[in-house]
Amino acid sequence: MKRIITETVQLDKIVGGGQAIGELSDGRKVFVWGGLPGETVSIQLTKLKKSYAEGIVTKVITASPDRIESHDPRAYLSTSPWQIMDFAVEQHLKSTLVKEAFALSHIDIDAPTSIITDDNFYHYRNKMEYSLWWDNETELISLAFHLRGTHQKVPIAQSSIERPEIFARASQIVEKLNREGGEARRYQSLLVRSSQSGNVSSALFEKHQPHPKMDTLHDSLLGHTYSYSPNGFFQINLPVYELALQEIARHIATDHVIDMYAGVGTIGLSIARDRHLTLVETDKSAFDEMLRNIPTDAATIHPIHAKSEQALEYITNDATIIIDPPRAGLHQIVVDRLLELVPPQIIYLSCNPVTQARDIAPLLEKYHMTTVQPFNFFPRTPHIENLVVLERN
Repeated sequence: MKRIITETVQLDKIVGGGQAIGELSDGRKVFVWGGLPGETVSIQLTKLKKSYAEGIVTKVITASPDRIESHDPRAYLSTSPWQIMDFAVEQHLKSTLVKEAFALSHIDIDAPTSIITDDNFYHYRNKMEYSLWWDNETELISLAFHLRGTHQKVPIAQSSIERPEIFARASQIVEKLNREGGEARRYQSLLVRSSQSGNVSSALFEKHQPHPKMDTLHDSLLGHTYSYSPNGFFQINLPVYELALQEIARHIATDHVIDMYAGVGTIGLSIARDRHLTLVETDKSAFDEMLRNIPTDAATIHPIHAKSEQALEYITNDATIIIDPPRAGLHQIVVDRLLELVPPQIIYLSCNPVTQARDIAPLLEKYHMTTVQPFNFFPRTPHIENLVVLERN
């Protein structure tokens, strides 16, 4: 049996990954989930490396005045570890973390004065994937999550981060499994997704079996309807995503728009379908969904199935370039192409301000930033979505 190591530490600040940082008795830095700056806590170590460690809070000895009770005591560390702080504190932290992310690339910005949100802190996620837990005593299945930073499963009876119809459907599926004598060990996970109108699609993923096909869902953004696969990529928090789309639309200054990481088309088709629009997407299933989302009579919309770094010829010096890449950011040859052609405008939406700042740093040779605007797509979590608008010098 693996030995459980515990320590008492003083926590100093929240760092970019969302954890509070402290110091172990041997001098190693420790990154802690479930704690706040200024607190003294007991922690259980979940990872111990030569130069650092990670852990989770097991007891708060001295609490921060910013600490509040979590909605989901058993689930919050897995789904939304910032449930323990006041929302105003969360907003301030996210603003500070954006400034710190840009400082890592030697870009000095003022901390954004506001993080755009719809003030809906809970029940916003339209997608959730659950594990299944087997109780040896009752011989019943329960919904579960993996405890953050560990391989340990934690059974849950409630979860407040997803839309209520999602948790209700998941609970119904577990009840049915228990009536039929199901066993948790057969299943990898349970995926449930909901549209804004409350339509739900779900699937049990069995181990060593192909994933079942899920019913297509439909949602509207800025008055335009999109179809998408529930197990593909589609934004998690649509009301706040609409706010981001409105902000992007406000900045577009050209008749030609190129959306380089288009997915199923929601950015370009929501704000630029009446312009000359090029949509580039590499994932085949997302590209096929995009084709279904493009109006049949759209003569000025051009879908391209390719990786962005293999579609450089579509970047032109007269277009607004929209980029919303994965967390890893842009391929260097995309940055090089932008510097070579110098399009008049680049609009960069990112779920990772650190890689976003890294990509933007060389572009500042020929561009200046006119907007840095974070959005709180994922309340009660450390995740930040950040929009930067670059204008040609």
